[in-house]
Amino acid sequence: MTTRVVVNIGELTTNDPRFGDETVMGRARDAAVVLDGERVLWIGPSAKAPDADELIDAEGAAVVPGFVDSHTHLVFAGERSDEFEARMAGERYDGGGIGRTVAATRAATSAQLRRATARRWNELFNSGVTTVEIKSGYELTTEGEVRLLDVARSFSDEVTFLGAHVVPEEFASNRDAYVDLVAGEMLDACAPLARWADVFCDEGAFSVDESRRILLKAREAGLELRVHGNQLGESGGVALAVELDAASVDHCTHVNDRDVAMLAASRTVATLLPGAEFSTRSAYPSARRLLDAGATVALATDCNPGTSYVTSMGFVIALAVREMSMTCDEALWAATGGGAMALRRDDVGVLRVGARADLVILNAPRAAHLAYRPGGALVQHTLRSGAKPTRAVRENLA
Repeated sequence: MTTRVVVNIGELTTNDPRFGDETVMGRARDAAVVLDGERVLWIGPSAKAPDADELIDAEGAAVVPGFVDSHTHLVFAGERSDEFEARMAGERYDGGGIGRTVAATRAATSAQLRRATARRWNELFNSGVTTVEIKSGYELTTEGEVRLLDVARSFSDEVTFLGAHVVPEEFASNRDAYVDLVAGEMLDACAPLARWADVFCDEGAFSVDESRRILLKAREAGLELRVHGNQLGESGGVALAVELDAASVDHCTHVNDRDVAMLAASRTVATLLPGAEFSTRSAYPSARRLLDAGATVALATDCNPGTSYVTSMGFVIALAVREMSMTCDEALWAATGGGAMALRRDDVGVLRVGARADLVILNAPRAAHLAYRPGGALVQHTLRSGAKPTRAVRENLA
């Protein structure tokens, strides 16, 4: 297998506290990394780098682990820019637009969905994302959710069944029947195609009791758990996620002291999605409050057509620093190591021997430029372990 050595790295962030300055960022200057295409083989001073088949000269640029985007809705059709315009003009977000995307997605062909997902995946990759979680949730029928999961599996192994996104229009007068469907026939069909199950446990979506029932059935079917929680209010989603040892509870916009304490005492990650607050003109969650309490925080794009059509993790990092009182290093770690913890992975979001060969060479001398220069073309080169997603993008765009 071909080996690569990246030399003359001005600032290397590894997220390995045993390396470099021995902080949580594991940072070193004038460093080098050797990869074999799949895994990291060696890390150390640039002057001592071993030979490899291919040499990449970073020319003093910063290098960081590949971003881990642990919350996306990449598979969909249509767009909802008119809703964004209305919110910017003063309308309040109430979650009601999901049905529009459901209708557009149901009307799209599988080929159209694959092409659209490929374009979005490519945008994420070009912004430095090397691991991405992808949810279903925009068809809300058994056959349709299977179709979305099948598309998602072309791009990622981190695939999530989200049949409990909202209650579709055809079940508006009989939500109990829809919960029965999600926890029964739909789950049975979708579980073999997914690693995760998720529920939107919030105002206007699913109650705590409904969510618990669906998640417990998903666990029985062999799926690991995630939760959309507390985006629109103190919905009980955070407490439910901790109760069930979910890997992550995502949004956490409205949390009380008990929620924060539970998160800090658990291994459930609080995944914050500032693109959603930006796009809905809502109050941002308090990352500082969570971090100071000892909770683990991740950042993700929440890429979706209605409330966070974002494919730049750099933009998310900049929002987290500016609007949620995170330091530059805290935000970078949350978008890499935090995302990995939200997916219960220890082989991504970090650069150490044996980890996946996922890294980003920046067009900047320091990683702080990700927040310092929001909107800049800061990703020079993204290296990702293996070729499956790149090949999927090429095939699906054809």
